[in-house]
Amino acid sequence: MNLTNAERAEVLVHALPYIQKYNNKVVVIKYGGNAMLSNELKKAVMGDIVLLSLIGVRVVLVHGGGPEITDMLGKIGKKSEFVGGLRVTDSETADIVQMVLSGKINKGLVNFIENIGGKAIGLCGADGRLIEAKPLSKELGYVGEITKVNVKPIIDIQENGYIPVISTVGCDKEGHVYNINADTAAAQIAGELGAESLICMTDTSGILRDQNDIASLIPVLKINSVPKLIENGTISGGMIPKVECCVEAVRKGVHKVFIIDGRIPHSILIETLTDEGIGTMIVQD
Repeated sequence: MNLTNAERAEVLVHALPYIQKYNNKVVVIKYGGNAMLSNELKKAVMGDIVLLSLIGVRVVLVHGGGPEITDMLGKIGKKSEFVGGLRVTDSETADIVQMVLSGKINKGLVNFIENIGGKAIGLCGADGRLIEAKPLSKELGYVGEITKVNVKPIIDIQENGYIPVISTVGCDKEGHVYNINADTAAAQIAGELGAESLICMTDTSGILRDQNDIASLIPVLKINSVPKLIENGTISGGMIPKVECCVEAVRKGVHKVFIIDGRIPHSILIETLTDEGIGTMIVQD
């Protein structure tokens, strides 16, 4: 898009109130889905994160990587099995999860941010005991339920001018590694940090009253309305645990939680720096 200098100036003036609002505030971004698989979208997402950091927003990036874990397991001839949307994780799978999330994906994102002018440091939940966990259920194996989040490593990194990039691998006091759901981890981390907002990037436009009609998007959702929408099927399938994580984040003190379509380039900036916003915003009653 070709803009005149006057139009560029107008864009910046329009964004100024939002820049002031978010200055020195914590924004946690949960990153995953198709936005993680497309290099073009990845570049847009990382660009948004670097820009927010440069204007004084304390961005924390929390990422998953389910498709890449499935791909790697397939390469070693191991079939992925899911129960209730969660990956059954035996000891061998836990090793693969740690390798893919905390190695390939995490360091790749750090490198991407650095290459476009940002400063980032990668962490996993085992670093500094950031995410402590216990088994969620015997059936799921090394899938973890978070017992404690220690945000000091995140704060230390931020105070030195870096963007924390966190892979959702947890550990227990015996050193066992656990696969942690990224939505759950992002919500807990945002709550412990007292974040201004949590942005959950998904492969949908947000919460729709009619799944086949994008015009039925619910722009603002109060948490006391969620049980009824689950009961009547408006929120269903994999969206239920995602929305429940968002509600938990709000209850822990996060001011606003957004579910946005990560397939739209610069969706993070549209949500944070414009009047219109994008997706569904979940707030207190």
